[in-house]
Amino acid sequence: MLNRRHLRVKALQVLYSYQQSQVKEILPYEKALLQSVDKVYEMYIWLLSLLIEVADYSIIDAEERANKFLPSEEDLNASVKIQNNLFIASLKQNPEYLAAVKKYKISWDFDPEVRKSIFITLKASEEYNTFLGLTDHTIQKDKDIIKFIFKKLILKSPGIEQIFEEKFINWSVDKDVLQALVAKTFKNFSSVNPDENKLAEICPNWDEDKSFLVELLKKVISFEKEYQELIAQKTKNWDSERIALMDTLLMRMAITELIHFSTIPVKVTMNEYIEISKEFSTPKSNSFINGILDKILADLKSAGKLRKTGKGLLE
Repeated sequence: MLNRRHLRVKALQVLYSYQQSQVKEILPYEKALLQSVDKVYEMYIWLLSLLIEVADYSIIDAEERANKFLPSEEDLNASVKIQNNLFIASLKQNPEYLAAVKKYKISWDFDPEVRKSIFITLKASEEYNTFLGLTDHTIQKDKDIIKFIFKKLILKSPGIEQIFEEKFINWSVDKDVLQALVAKTFKNFSSVNPDENKLAEICPNWDEDKSFLVELLKKVISFEKEYQELIAQKTKNWDSERIALMDTLLMRMAITELIHFSTIPVKVTMNEYIEISKEFSTPKSNSFINGILDKILADLKSAGKLRKTGKGLLE
């Protein structure tokens, strides 16, 4: 699921595009920001659909084996049990999933070899043979083989990695979130009644998170000159052209949060942007950003510009 750090990263990416563009209207970037969140959900649905594709390939495999020139007894009795897996059956009936498949026009027809290659690997695994040997089926037991397909086959497949990297620009950034979403789906699907099984939510509280995300973007842009000046005052000994744009954006975002988001603790804001800098900027950025923000924070406190509404939020 997307947490606040993920959302800050989404805002950072859009702000970077804004800064590099000649177009300075906020609305297109606000739309792009919300679309980047929606893309995470779309990738999630693509992954779920691939689980179904792999399970359904058992039918094609059984037909091909039965139609061999000289099929063996084993070929004539190839199992399609996984196609009726309780998790897969429930997912196929899930209204949220079906609506999302329709919305995003999900189809693996563009590369039918993907499901085949995964199924062939699955068929040779000990885990699959164990599943086929089950005499009693519960959704908990049936989920085990689907978890195996997802964790050990899909996520480990270079071919899948390439497909998602080509289709989605932020696949590598969002991959951990997608794993968490699928893991949450496994947890949510615990009932034999499909109506009781729910897909994972993209955010724990989307209405609140959406407001945070959009306001952060708008205010960072709206107060660009003012907060850039705060940074310039503390970096007089630095060549402005040598300060990475990503560092500048992260500091402006942090200042925006410190001043305009009264319920977010100071410590949380400082830590979040320093941690993000470790992943998205230069090796020395975290210490540089930390030092500059500490000085700006001290000035903001002295000037009474920090208006935090909860106990301990200024610490």
